[in-house]
Amino acid sequence: MASSSPTQRTHVPIPPDPGGGRSQTQDANEQPPVPIHIVTEPLQLPPDFLNPSSEKKLVIGFDCEGVDLCRHGKLCIMQIAFPNAIYLVDVIQGGEVLMKACKPALESTYITKVIHDCKRDSEALYFQFGIRLHNVVDTQIAFSLIEEQEGRRRPLDDYISFVSLLADPRYCGISYEEKEEVRVLMRQDPKFWTYRPMTELMIRAAADDVRFLLYLYHKMMGKLSQRSLWHLAVRGSLYCRCLCCMNDTDFAGWPTIPPIPDNLKIGDQCPEEEILSVLDVPPGKMGRVIGRKGASILAIKEACNAEILIGGAKGPPDKIFVIGPVKEVRKAEAILRGRMIDY
Repeated sequence: MASSSPTQRTHVPIPPDPGGGRSQTQDANEQPPVPIHIVTEPLQLPPDFLNPSSEKKLVIGFDCEGVDLCRHGKLCIMQIAFPNAIYLVDVIQGGEVLMKACKPALESTYITKVIHDCKRDSEALYFQFGIRLHNVVDTQIAFSLIEEQEGRRRPLDDYISFVSLLADPRYCGISYEEKEEVRVLMRQDPKFWTYRPMTELMIRAAADDVRFLLYLYHKMMGKLSQRSLWHLAVRGSLYCRCLCCMNDTDFAGWPTIPPIPDNLKIGDQCPEEEILSVLDVPPGKMGRVIGRKGASILAIKEACNAEILIGGAKGPPDKIFVIGPVKEVRKAEAILRGRMIDY
């Protein structure tokens, strides 16, 4: 592997010690710092990442940064966290050649990508580079499943942010104040992630977005039941493709959804298959679906045990994506279509 001289170093917390009573902060501070590499060519990445193999399965932290990150935005940096190093893949400098080299890993079953809220990252990868992001563990989904599993349900549309997840003492219990500083800079200058060479703040902020993900992964996976683990895999697959598929025929090129495991097909507790449905909204009807201050779409969500996603300002403006158990998705479809009808 051709190495790039690390510009900075940071701590990547080790997986928690069950029953050890040690805090994440203690563990992080006692570990030697790992290098942060800026990658502009494929050979600067680990061979095991570039050549996925069933004999060397990997779990990596993963995130993307860019300008208005979506299908129409600009992907600028792709962050990859290993236990012993962090790689900032410079998409602006490396371009198509670098992303083509990364494609097998991002689509591989043998590499688990731990990410927080995969939807827009996946959309950008698909529309800008033809990459179908696969085999993700989405910590936002994992958090919701653990809450539900333990008898706590968050209000509709109350998705936990990465900053809030890190602050939760059950997981990391740390403050990530610099994230807000970067958000302010991005609002002032939307091209923040495009400037080269990267500033120390850019490098540090990009690394911070992935360096805790492996710790969160091990912490969360230990809490999830077998049923929740299946839901996590299925919903991760569906969320990766939900903003990429414009109709039902687009699903064909994506990997198959994880089937229900045999050990869950017992008695009346067998979970129902989960699906993604894409609805076309006729011109001028989206406002009727959403309703005044979102009242209509909120009522539909309350009536159905399904996720209902709308593209919003980033688009697509004429699609609604519904994810959940088959019966609940069909119920949501019927209500949504009813709201689109002229009376």
